[in-house]
Amino acid sequence: MGHKRRFGTIVQIGDVLVSEDVFMECFSCDYEKCRGKCCIVGECGAPLEEYELDELERVYPVCSPLMKPEGCAAVDAKGFFEIDFEGDIVTPLTEGTQECAFCHFDKDGNCLCSIEMKFLEGKCDFRKPISCSLYPIRITKLTGGGQALNVHHWDICKDAFDKGKREGVRVYQFLKEPLTRLYGEDFYEALCAAAVQVEASLNED
Repeated sequence: MGHKRRFGTIVQIGDVLVSEDVFMECFSCDYEKCRGKCCIVGECGAPLEEYELDELERVYPVCSPLMKPEGCAAVDAKGFFEIDFEGDIVTPLTEGTQECAFCHFDKDGNCLCSIEMKFLEGKCDFRKPISCSLYPIRITKLTGGGQALNVHHWDICKDAFDKGKREGVRVYQFLKEPLTRLYGEDFYEALCAAAVQVEASLNED
């Protein structure tokens, strides 16, 4: 007898579809090991929302002093975004590298986001692209205006998934701040309630 294939649970909250992995996968960024590798490895820059283009232009004079000269040159040449191979708008990459143009490197070679550094200093009110804050969740826009939230698995974040398991931190818990910032407190409360139900249903299987 063949094995019955199990399909993951999908929870709908408003017009947002949330995959089971958001509730059940564990994740906790392990910066001490990755040192910001997600900003300097990849085929394209960070996904951007259209409204964020004006934000990037607005905060650029504040964050540009922290950027590498090559990063500033990329913005001068390409603007505040470029189009990737899938036709999506993303942050520009420094020419000849996989580095986001907005990267800052400290004296030890650790990579940090120049925008977020200025935000944390209280020098600007835009933190960074929401796609960066939400990782490892990726948002897919659906026909009709809805969205789907799924967990993206990237080999450079293996340590973060391992750390999350050790600490018992689920993806939705680790991302409480950006999820609340994007969707609101009511959405996050509904997310937490759904997490309890999803786990209970899985324990029954």
